[in-house]
Amino acid sequence: MPLLEIENLSVEFPSQSGMVRAVDGVSITLEKGEVLGIVGESGSGKSVGMLALMGLVPYPGRVRADRLSFEGRDLQTLSDRERRALIGKDVAMIFQEPTTSLNPSFTIGYQLNETLHIHEGMDRKAARRRVIELLEQVGIPAPESRLSAYPHQLSGGMNQRVMIAMAIACNPKLLIADEPTTALDVTIQAQILDLLLSLQRDRGMALILITHNMGVVSDTTERVAVMYAGQIMEQRPTQSLFASPQHPYTAALLAARPEASDGGRLATIPGLVPGLHDRPRGCLFSPRCVHATSLTDSVRPALHPWMDGMIRCHYPLGDPTRDERIAADRAGTAVLERGTVS
Repeated sequence: MPLLEIENLSVEFPSQSGMVRAVDGVSITLEKGEVLGIVGESGSGKSVGMLALMGLVPYPGRVRADRLSFEGRDLQTLSDRERRALIGKDVAMIFQEPTTSLNPSFTIGYQLNETLHIHEGMDRKAARRRVIELLEQVGIPAPESRLSAYPHQLSGGMNQRVMIAMAIACNPKLLIADEPTTALDVTIQAQILDLLLSLQRDRGMALILITHNMGVVSDTTERVAVMYAGQIMEQRPTQSLFASPQHPYTAALLAARPEASDGGRLATIPGLVPGLHDRPRGCLFSPRCVHATSLTDSVRPALHPWMDGMIRCHYPLGDPTRDERIAADRAGTAVLERGTVS
């Protein structure tokens, strides 16, 4: 049985102009101990999808899924009490901004103690010993002296380590790390990533790493899901995806990496992620895709098996008939346009 099963997940928010679909038909399966990367531009739905899994989408947001299960348990039918017992213990999340995720009114020691008291039922002395042990594990020096410190008295890197300590306090089976290094300098970023991977290996927990940094994904994950405008565009093993991307969006993301520029001008992806009012009828990436045709403009592709994974594209880059089909579709468009003009 997979550890996590997400099938056809959608998350919508009402607006004055209608419903905004932040997550659109996302399906993910995660095995025990697996490391999955979720990448994409800002606004692609990476974080919202995982917040839906955690039950943290605020009202009036609406979450729907054909299946949303953890270890075979249907997360959509859990009572509030059952969800509170699961989230924070077996499933934990590290949020983007550690300084705002920690409560500024309480000390670090109090907040870690609270986690252990709620989920493990530890008394004060046992919780204190466990908190000191956790702070040592995440690399915080002189941990006993930090127990009385407030979040604003620690650096961003230290607060992130506290967040990690809080997330692993109850030995979760799944840890979700949402942009865990965004607010940190480069040196601290490397330390935090090394720490997360070390903890993942030592504890055998599954890890979902949400990021827009393709370099981080290539070094840390086993499988990658590439998201765009709320949809998964490509999902494949990391090594093969980086060696031979099959979706034009994935290829464009990889081409935009600094290490891919050969010292010249960085490649860019023209245009913007579509919003509520400019959402294409066909492929959501079509307005920005150099391979767009009348087919991509009018027909939205489904996520289907391709090579060693899944892809949502009419013209996968490794399809030997791809160029012929693109040329044929464009020729058909040209004929149609000439007929319209005449």
